[in-house]
Amino acid sequence: MDMRLPGVSLSAARRTPGAVWAPSRISGEVIVEIKSLEQLREADERTQRFTPGGLSLDRILTPESAAQFQQELVAGLDLAPEVAAGTRQSFDQLRTIYAYGVLCYDIFTIVDGHALLVIEHALRDRFLEFHAGTVTFVRPSDQREFRVDATSYEPIMDFLRTSTGKKSRLRVGAGPTTVRFNGMLDGLHQWARAAGLLRGQRNRGHERVSMQLRNFVAHPTSAHLLTPVDCVRTLRDLAEFINELWGHPTPGGRLYSAPSERNIVVVAWDEQGGTQTFLAEHLGGGPQEGDDKLCCVILRGRFHPGIHEMDPGLAHFDSRFENTLFPTDYLWGPGTLADASDWYARHQPQPDEVDHLDRVFAIRYDGGQLYRPMRTDIAAGLEPEDRAGLWHLVRADHPDDALGHARNLITGDLGCTSEGECRICYASGLAAGPWHDLFDPGSVSPAARHQLSVDLRLSNVYARSKPVTPV
Repeated sequence: MDMRLPGVSLSAARRTPGAVWAPSRISGEVIVEIKSLEQLREADERTQRFTPGGLSLDRILTPESAAQFQQELVAGLDLAPEVAAGTRQSFDQLRTIYAYGVLCYDIFTIVDGHALLVIEHALRDRFLEFHAGTVTFVRPSDQREFRVDATSYEPIMDFLRTSTGKKSRLRVGAGPTTVRFNGMLDGLHQWARAAGLLRGQRNRGHERVSMQLRNFVAHPTSAHLLTPVDCVRTLRDLAEFINELWGHPTPGGRLYSAPSERNIVVVAWDEQGGTQTFLAEHLGGGPQEGDDKLCCVILRGRFHPGIHEMDPGLAHFDSRFENTLFPTDYLWGPGTLADASDWYARHQPQPDEVDHLDRVFAIRYDGGQLYRPMRTDIAAGLEPEDRAGLWHLVRADHPDDALGHARNLITGDLGCTSEGECRICYASGLAAGPWHDLFDPGSVSPAARHQLSVDLRLSNVYARSKPVTPV
């Protein structure tokens, strides 16, 4: 009996001794090799070269070690319990299939691409949960409302295809806010931002790139090959994105990080301007040679020597301007190390946690000079002589992002927008005008007035606190 399939030649198959016969298919001159089950179980040497120490060119992991290592990389990527079942299933499938990249290197590229497609799946599931069965659209021309069934996504898309749906805007929650909504990925992303489900100004740029990559995967124009490193990063970012949608920031996350711990830190400097930073718990070890030549302050800031995590701006701390990358609070100083030790022993300040995403900065432009960003409560407590000029309120994750946005607004470079989310940089303009239009003199807190009373007298060292010409 002839068991060959129509159009398939037995001679086209590259046979391996001992392999069970199966037909191969020919595309042009490319021959697909039919492998035995034993061959399919063999580890891919390309994957074996990715080790805990990085890419290895002179040695490889054993198949068993490679399998364990790759699975450990994704084992901790857990989703919050509240995440919708459909999204959870799609993500778990990706983690499961990822492990088989030990046998087939191409799986990493496939998993990476499908992970980008899960972004829209997660947004749809969260959209339905958020609206709890009913979505409201508003027609701007007459403010007429249309309520659409939201127990599944199909009725929403059906409404959006109608002439009325194309002219309507989506109401976000129970408030008056409405957004343009087309039901597609970009519309879902705009909705999630408007609903406050996604944080971080820099993350807006990352989300935009992720959508572009997703569109490339959905509508490819060329082939590509990714590494397990690329794939793991995409899965980690996807897990953070999904958890953030359901209100769970990621501890130590790369994107949507949970509030990070701030320790009690001492910043000391000598007469030559050299600085040193250490934990305040190390104070009180007895006088050391040269201590009498040091002056110091005690701060609450991001500083974790054990894991080599330090805010690079701590050495440039200023009581008025935001020079540190993460929020830093003044506690005591300046003074000698002996006085600092005494104060620390009496007060025993404790570490805390702080969120650095979506902070609001006040930036002053006066007399052709652009000043460093301030906290809003600090700006609200300024003396009259320090209030002159044009003030910008900017939302950003870091002070340098806010400063760059304000500089672009003044110079007109790059085309940054003064209001709303800027499409050019990682900031959002909130308001601009004279000091009295933006700040209520009675709103300043006692803590802010206390901070303003501190004069570190370090203008020669902390030159970054001086105003800069924006051009």
